[in-house]
Order: sequence, then structure tokens, then C-alpha cells
Amino acid sequence: MMAVTPCKELKAGMDPGKYVRYTPEQVEALERLYHECPKPSSIRRQQLIRECPILSNIEPKQIKVWFQNRRCREKQRKEASRLQAVNRKLTAMNKLLMEENDRLQKQVSQLVYENGYFRQQTQNTTLATTDTSCESVVTSTQHHLTPQHPPRDASPAGLLSIAEETLTEFLSKATGTAVEWVQMPGMKPGPDSIGIVAISHGCTGVAARACGLVGLEPTRVAEILKDRPSWFRDCRSVDVINVLPTSNGGTIELLYMQLYAPTTLAPARDFWLLRYTSVLEDGSLVVCERSLSSTQGGPSMQPVHPFVRAEMLPSGYLIRPCEGGGSMIHIVDHMDLEPWSVPEVLRPLYESSTVLAQKMTMAALRQLRQISQEVSPSTVTSWGRRPAALRALSQRLSRGFNEAHNGFTDEGWSMMGTDGMDDVTILVNSSSPAKMMGVNVGFANGFPAMSNAVLCAKASMLLQNVPPAVLLRFLREHRSEWADNNIDVYSAAAVKAGPCGLVGSRVGGFGGQVILPLAHTIEHEEVLEVIKLENVVHSQEEAIMPRDIFLLQLCSGMDENAVGTCAELVFAPIDASFADDAPLLPSGFRIIPLDSGVDSSSPNRTLDLASALEVGPAGNRVSGDYSGNSGGMRSVMTIAFQFAFENHLQENVAAMARQYVRSIISSVQRVALALSPSRLGSHGSLRPPPGTPEALTLARWICRSYRCHLGVELLKPGRDGSESVLKELWHHSDAIMCCSLKALPVFIFANQAGLDMLETTLVALQDITLDKIFDDHGRKALYTEFPQIMQQGFTCLQGGICVSSMGRPISYERAVAWKVLNEEDNAHCIAFMFVNWSFV
Repeated sequence: MMAVTPCKELKAGMDPGKYVRYTPEQVEALERLYHECPKPSSIRRQQLIRECPILSNIEPKQIKVWFQNRRCREKQRKEASRLQAVNRKLTAMNKLLMEENDRLQKQVSQLVYENGYFRQQTQNTTLATTDTSCESVVTSTQHHLTPQHPPRDASPAGLLSIAEETLTEFLSKATGTAVEWVQMPGMKPGPDSIGIVAISHGCTGVAARACGLVGLEPTRVAEILKDRPSWFRDCRSVDVINVLPTSNGGTIELLYMQLYAPTTLAPARDFWLLRYTSVLEDGSLVVCERSLSSTQGGPSMQPVHPFVRAEMLPSGYLIRPCEGGGSMIHIVDHMDLEPWSVPEVLRPLYESSTVLAQKMTMAALRQLRQISQEVSPSTVTSWGRRPAALRALSQRLSRGFNEAHNGFTDEGWSMMGTDGMDDVTILVNSSSPAKMMGVNVGFANGFPAMSNAVLCAKASMLLQNVPPAVLLRFLREHRSEWADNNIDVYSAAAVKAGPCGLVGSRVGGFGGQVILPLAHTIEHEEVLEVIKLENVVHSQEEAIMPRDIFLLQLCSGMDENAVGTCAELVFAPIDASFADDAPLLPSGFRIIPLDSGVDSSSPNRTLDLASALEVGPAGNRVSGDYSGNSGGMRSVMTIAFQFAFENHLQENVAAMARQYVRSIISSVQRVALALSPSRLGSHGSLRPPPGTPEALTLARWICRSYRCHLGVELLKPGRDGSESVLKELWHHSDAIMCCSLKALPVFIFANQAGLDMLETTLVALQDITLDKIFDDHGRKALYTEFPQIMQQGFTCLQGGICVSSMGRPISYERAVAWKVLNEEDNAHCIAFMFVNWSFV
């Protein structure tokens, strides 16, 4: 019997009222091919007819129509699924917002009540000042004497009492009015946002709260969040000391948790905690925690050297199942980090709820969203790695850097003596080879592949008036400004880092280095990449051919507008195998802002930075305001570099490490000074980044050629002088950039919007070729328009998609390209203006 497919196929060239009927066997054969190749060529379709006799009575055109309809149905199915997911997310977000609105209304009512109460108390106090009777005084005193907690012990009943009290206090913070919450700066709720994030105002310690929707079931969410070291990079360990089941089906756990110190200038923290997991009557899953102390009763734990015992106030996770799958989660983090124990300059790190929100609360939401987006366990990246494996590599880099600069004695670290100066601290670890992360014994490339010890040179420095994100981007893009080839060769030899089997597109290139992306987390707040250092030569190996060196690198905190975010650049040489368990000795930088305010300065304050680094105080300077005022921002940078070595070379390696870190500190100070907008002029005003006569001339040519070819002004009329033209061109809202007239055009200029769009700086701009920012379709469209640009002088391009130097897709509404003429009316370069661009 013949069967009709769910979507009847119209036979080519037949009466529209007649349809092709396929047997179930024919449909099965076509579906099988569709899953192998959704868009087969005509040759492949003819081959299918020859290979499947069951399809021999169907014409190739009919099969072509079937595949077209099948792709259409698949596209409609995916779009319907996407819209359903968006609808579920909007519904859940609406519910969150309604709950938040109810909570705020309750808070307003409570504040109105308290205001009336205190007003009445003030009036009563005024009247009571005339009453001097002893009865009045005694009554007033007894009114305030209330016991804080009933005495409790370490028995199961006592622990359950503490747990239930913790649950009540946590829920009052998560959905009630126990804490006054204010929206975190820069966070706006919406379908694409990470969630609703708030920070505390006027409470003890620091606190943050977040609400969001994730596509995971509640039990899976709880499992991930309990594994705090896997997503909270500052968490060194969480040890479960004891587990007690409760009569209501819940679980009480006694935990000991250690946190890394973020910098060498402060001690690490630890916590003695009770964690209570239970299910509420409405089916919601709750995981809440609090510190155990003499105030609450219960078991105690002695202090552990060198940690400072901090306190976690009632915190946790409220996880509600959502209709149609997924979970709605409320996160509360509330801590007292004992800021008295750190130098005064660092106390903002321990007194800022914004920092806690960025490092811990939002990190939990990001981890959940990241895992929920990795739907299939078989999903692999373009490098053949599963997302979980790449996350593990990122975690190893971060953990190795934290372990190195903290230097805990229980991991085998000990301090070496100084050389008379205490600016650089040297730690040595001579424990087992396993602690050295698998570095092999032997010789590689003429250098000993050292395995029996590791040395760490670390230091911290205070930076003024330079945004951490700006400095980090420069360190990432211009490694040659601070790194030493000899050290790179030495470090690579320690892990036998030879030719690496990585192949990929070059999405960014800066000097002698190529950036090959591996993975990035949502919102691009963290990027894992491979850095290829090309043609590296050791100064003592001149007779040996240059070699390429590969580094695995983790980069985070590049968004200057993210409040309270630290910037990190951590890297390690990788060997030829690049296995998931490859030996890693991480080194790098961490820059932590000490001021919580949002910096309004430009994220690319590197106009003509090369000149700023080379020209002395007597060099030419052109006035004009090219950047915002960053105010008095401060940050602390931590530097830690690890070196593998053999024990008998310890003194030599230590001397080399000290000298290398000191040279890096000097380079960073020089770069920070060039990047800083606060180099004062003679009248104490901010001096802008330097301009050049060539830039002034090019700006004039760009505007004059635009007016000549298109008959309209590029800039607002009434601007006199080259400096004013350059200033207005620099601040133009659309992305304007110029490329050279060469066989392979490279960019030679971009205004601020252009640099933001390309995600680069003027120093690195000339390493980007025009073809790298367009896909194949865009390149073909552009190349067909080039003759018109050279003959007519300009052309208009339709909107489309291009990519930044970081590989991020960018959409633009339209673009204009025009020929820039010099004073002799000869073609100097091609200018582009991208209108209404945005990251996709």
C-alpha cells in the first residue's frame, strides 16, 4: 500500500492538484540521507537513486523538492522550539519580576510602618524626658533585653535547630525584606540577561542576591552549586566533615571551606560551616549555609594557620522547578570577610558587595547557564574538545596560578631568603613530581626538562589611574613589550613543548604572536585560547632554527564597564600532544580594582601608544580631549611566574626569576604610565593621549574626500582647525576606519567607535587585514565594489555581518566606502563607515 508523507510533495511540472506519494520505505531512505547530508548536490541525488532501487521511479527534481521541503520543516521546527524557549524564559522572568515587585511593596510598607513607629517613639521620648521616676527608667531598660539564641549543643537535635533557623533567615533574605537590596550597577533584567542581580545596602558584612532561570532540573542545579570549587575560582577546597540525615528527609553537613587570597598582600580565608538541604512544602529545593560559632552553639573548629576565619551569614540557594522543564533559582551570598586583617588600601575588596556579586553570585549563575547550553554530552568544539574538558583546562590554569601565589605549606611550598630586597618573593616546591603536574625528566631542545622542583617568583604592586581591562588587553596583545624570549624558550623546554598539533583560523595577530581561540563562556567574560609565538629564537641558540612556542592562555575581565571585576591573564606552555591532562605550570597577572565606582573612561585609551612609550617628555604633544577622566582609580596587580628546575640549579634559577619579575614590573609601570589619562599638563588639567601630524592630516583628507565624493559633510559644519576635526572624527558615533591600498589591505586608522567595533587598539590595528573582518560572502561583495570605489569614488554597502579581531560577530545596518585623496588628489587609502553596528 502506498503512503503519503506528512507534508505532501508537489511534483515538478505536474498539475498542482496532484502530489507525489512516497512509500514508508522511500521516506525512510530519504530521511537517512537527510541526516547524513541535509543539502545534497545534484550528483549526490542521482547517486542516491542509483544506490537505492526503491527510489528509481522518482525523478531527481522530485527528490530535490523533497529535500527543500524537509529543510523548511526542520527550520520551522527549530524556530518554533526557539520561540517556545524564549516564551518560557519571558514567563519565568515575568514571574520573577512580579515576586520582586511584591517584595519591594512589602519593604515599602515595612519602612512606612517603621517610620511611623520611630516618629511616635521620638514623641514619647520627648515627653519622657520630663519624667525622672525610677519606674520609668527601669521599664525602658527592660524593654530592650531579649535573648539572641537559645543555648544549643552539637547533638542532632541542636544542629537541626540551627539548620531550621538558618533556613528561615535565608528565605527572609531570598524572598523577604530581611536585607535592603538595591539593583547592581550596570545590570538590567531582560530575556538575554544573566538574571536579576542586587547588592545589599546598609547590612552587616557584604551581601549579594541573584534570581535567574536555568535549563536544568533542580537536583542537577543543587549538585553543581554544592561543588563550589568547580565554579568559584577563589574556592580552594570544601571538605565534608560529617553528614547527618534529618527526620524531615533533609540532610545536615558540617563543612570546612578554604578560599584563596586574591593577592600576595592579604591572608587567605577559611570557614567552618553548617549546610542544610531540604525540600519545602511547595516542592522547592533549598540548600542553605551559615558559619558555626560560639554565638550559634554547635561544634567548634580550631583556627588553621595561615587562614583568617571569616563568617558566612545565612546564605544559600532556593531552587524551584519550572513548568516545561528547567529551574528558577534564587541565590543569596552574605559574608563577613574580616576586613580588619588586611592593609587599609585593600579593605575595599573585603567591604564591597559588588565584588562579592561579581566573583561569587554571578559566577554561580554563569556556570549553570554555561552547562545548560551544553545540551548534548557528545558536543565538541571545533578543536575536537568537549566543553567540559575545556572548562577543566581553564580551572587548572586558574587553580595553578592561585596555588602558586598563595604558596601554602601543606602543598610543599617554602620561602627562600631574599637578596637584600623584599620586592619579589621566591617560593620553592620540591615535593613529588605529581605536584609538578607531570613534567618529564630528560632533555628537550638543548634544555633540561626539569621535573623535581618548581620555583615561583611573585610580587604585588599598586597601580594608579589605569583601568585594569585596558592594561590587561595591552599585556595580552603586546607580549613583546614585557616578555623575554629566553624565558619563553626555557619554560617551553620544561614541558617539552614542541610543534603543536593545533590548526585554526587566525582571528587575532599581534606582532610575533597569533591568537587561536579555544572556547569562551557566555557573555565572553572569560576566554580560553592558544597563543602561538612565532619564530622564537634563544639568544644563545643563534645557530638553531627559530621555533614556534605554544601557550594555553586564560583571559578574563576585559570588559571595562563590568563593575567590581578583576582582570586576569594566566598562561602556561603546552607540549605537542596538548592532552587534557597535559603538564601545566601557570604564570600570569591578576589586576583587581580597588574602587567600586564605574569608570567612564574609554576602553581603548591607547591612541598612538607606541609613540607614548618611545617619546620622552620633550616629545610632541597635541592638545585635545580624546578620553574621559578616569578620576583617581586604583588597582592592585599580582604577578606570579613559575619555573621548573633541577635542585642543583636552585640559586641560579632564583636569581633569574627575581631579575625577570623585576623587569616585568618595570615594563608594566612604563605601560601603565602611557595608558594612564592622568598625566598632568602645566595647569593641572588632564593631558590627552598624543596625536601626530600625520593623524591630523589624515583626518582632514578623510572629511574632505567624503564631502567631495558624496556631496555632504561627514562632520558638523563650523569646525575650524585640524585638531578640532581630528577630535570630532575620533568621537564620531559611527565606526570609521581606513585601510591601505595594497594587494592585502591592512587597517591604518580607526576612530574610537572603530576600535571598539574591532575590539583592538591603534597599536595593534595595523596587524589586522581587511579580509579578516568579513566572511566569504562579505569579501566577495566588497571585492566586486572595489572598481566602483576607484572609478566613482564611493559606494554604499548593504547591511550584513562582519567579525571583530576577537572573532565576535558584528551586525551593521549599512556601510559607506570612499576613496581618500591626498593634497595632489591621488588615492591615499580607502575609508569605511559602519552605521548602527552592534555585537550579535
